[in-house]
Amino acid sequence: MRDAPALRVLLTRPRQDSEDTARLLADHNIEAVIAPLIEISDIAGLSSDLEHDLDGVQALLVTSANGVRALARATPRRDIPVFAVGDASAAAAAQSGFAQVASADGDVAALAALVRDQLVPEDGALLHAAGSAVAGDLAGDLSAHGFTVRRAQLYRAQTADKLPAAAQNALNDGNIDAALFYSPRTAAQFAKLVKDAGLEAPCEKFVAVCLSRAVAEAVGVLPFAEIRVAATPDQTALIAILMQ
Repeated sequence: MRDAPALRVLLTRPRQDSEDTARLLADHNIEAVIAPLIEISDIAGLSSDLEHDLDGVQALLVTSANGVRALARATPRRDIPVFAVGDASAAAAAQSGFAQVASADGDVAALAALVRDQLVPEDGALLHAAGSAVAGDLAGDLSAHGFTVRRAQLYRAQTADKLPAAAQNALNDGNIDAALFYSPRTAAQFAKLVKDAGLEAPCEKFVAVCLSRAVAEAVGVLPFAEIRVAATPDQTALIAILMQ
């Protein structure tokens, strides 16, 4: 018989991302409560436009696993090298069949640095597979160093307008040990929806584990027992906090 879960952790990322994280947590005997605050949907009718945008492109830039998955659905091409912001998006690219994948193992600034180190502007344009909302200024950084960056908006991320039932029940029951937050946008929306639901008090009983200081600031308006920030901006560092 398997031991009872050591911890229960709230996940608010899009469903597929949360399910992937839940499998990782299960390996550490940590139970996940999945309550997505963002729904991902493809922007229709982009395949022909994307094929045109790929002409003369030397590399694809991806800043999320959602961008990778949307890109894989929009084009059958797998021959263009992929530069990913972190290991999760790099893994998604490899799983989607892209043959050449490099990970910056960090944030947008780290991705820009990796591209500048390994590529030269003269070899062709870069295409950023992105959503309708973009964090950071990847194109601005690389353009300042002579690169041509095309941005393909491949998906929309729609935020929830009320706290999902799974999150409400977990907060009301008081059986959450921690919540993981990966982006300022999701963190801010969680804080808003918790306040709208009048559920600030239950937050005093668990820890907010955040990918960065910007994420911590966005969710810090709630009275968590503690707010922890990952040593590096990646999922491995987040999970390491749970294991301490």
